Amino acid sequence: MKQLSIISDNRTGVVTEITEALAAADVNIESIDAETLGEHVVVVLNVNKYDAALQAVHQLKNMRIITEDAILVKLNDEPGALAKIARRFTDAGIELRSIRFMERNSDYSLVAISTDRTANALALVADVLVPQEMPE
Repeated sequence: MKQLSIISDNRTGVVTEITEALAAADVNIESIDAETLGEHVVVVLNVNKYDAALQAVHQLKNMRIITEDAILVKLNDEPGALAKIARRFTDAGIELRSIRFMERNSDYSLVAISTDRTANALALVADVLVPQEMPE
C-alpha cells in the first residue's frame, strides 16, 4: 500500500484544497490523518487510486509530497497485539516511521505500518500480513 504525506505551511483551507483535488480526480480517501506541527500542517493519506491522487496533489501549490510504502497487517483486537508487532521491528533494528489504525472492530484491527526497510519488515510480519492489490 502506498501512503502519501503532504506538508504545507499552516494556513486555513489546506485540508479542503487536498480533499477537493482528490474528489475532482475521482479518488476515494481510505484514511486521512492531519496534524499541525508548529508552522506546518502534515496530512497523511491512503487512497484507492494512488497514481491519480499523486497527480492531483502535485497540481497544488506550496505543498511538499512524500510517498512511501505502508504494510497492512491484521491483528487480534486485544491488549498487547500491537506491542508484539512493534517488538519484532525493534529486535530486528527496523525503525517505525508511522503506525495508523485503518479499521477496528471487536475481533481485529487493520494497521498500516511504514518503516525504514519495507522488504525486511514484510518478512517479519508475514504471518499477519494482509495481501494488497497493486495500486492504480
